[in-house]
Amino acid sequence: MLNLSWKRAAMISLPTLLVLIAAKEHTKAPQPPKANIAAADPIQAGKYLVMIAGCNDCHTPGYDQSHGKIPESDWLTGESLGFKGPWGTSYPSNLRLTVTLINEDGWVQMLRTRNARPPMPWLAVNSMSDPDLRALYQYIKSLGPKGEKSPDYLPPGADPKTPVVTFPTPPEE
Repeated sequence: MLNLSWKRAAMISLPTLLVLIAAKEHTKAPQPPKANIAAADPIQAGKYLVMIAGCNDCHTPGYDQSHGKIPESDWLTGESLGFKGPWGTSYPSNLRLTVTLINEDGWVQMLRTRNARPPMPWLAVNSMSDPDLRALYQYIKSLGPKGEKSPDYLPPGADPKTPVVTFPTPPEE
């Protein structure tokens, strides 16, 4: 809702006030539907979400290059291929180690509010339902810990020691 003092609102004509309110409402981020994936159990729902959301594309080494022919036992172990852009260089985390460091409620809170660096689609993840976020956690946890910690984020200007995918700097307006 638009915040105006009653005195200021009283000085604005009704049509102008309605346009201001409509414009303010239009700029709000869309609210996600309160839906979630239905499956036999949360672990199967989590596996389905990992597959359709493309989590393996970045968080599983070689997944995309092999057209998905990586054993499930090797999924979500992080990646040393970095993504370099104006934000610096980010690396897909080892989600299997991440879930050993956080409980399910903490996972949901983290994915609901986090807005870290690209290319992670944080807006999509932030919009997922709580049952779906919990299903992801339970599925990843069911895989057990495996692999090494991914390389740490590097700030802009730092030279990565790993292969990277480079994103161009957008032109200035």
